[in-house]
Amino acid sequence: MSVTSVEKDFDSLTLTLIADFRAPLERVWQLWADPRQLERWWGPPTHPATVEQHDLVPGGTVTYFMTGPEGDKYRGWWNVTAVAPPESLEFTDGFADEDGTPNLEMPTTTVRMQLVEHDGGTRMRILSAFASREQMEQLAGMGMEEGLRLAVGQMDALLAG
Repeated sequence: MSVTSVEKDFDSLTLTLIADFRAPLERVWQLWADPRQLERWWGPPTHPATVEQHDLVPGGTVTYFMTGPEGDKYRGWWNVTAVAPPESLEFTDGFADEDGTPNLEMPTTTVRMQLVEHDGGTRMRILSAFASREQMEQLAGMGMEEGLRLAVGQMDALLAG
């Protein structure tokens, strides 16, 4: 398993995941930059993702849905704020209604993903920042930590293939 740590910090309102891969930085970047590769790992194994829109530029949007075991769909979106290929990506991540409209009643997170060369491979750091402790607790209660751990855990197989 590539995930080496997941740390919740309620004082700074962050969740940080660290993962190490035996793959070059550019190859790990492609798992984010290519929508067909992104949908093979974004979301836990029981809820595969389908990427509908993938505009990975500042001001761009990524829209997707995850399909549960019973066929139920969970929609989400990213508003991309910064992209520096192949080292980093920043975006706001949120939930969407059935028609894809952002659901502003649900919490959003600010995500900062960074890739660095590490020990002959690549270290990925995903920092999710929350607007409030209540939002952090709500998303934690919905299984965000375990979902992120399971999603990133799927990257190893893709990098090996």
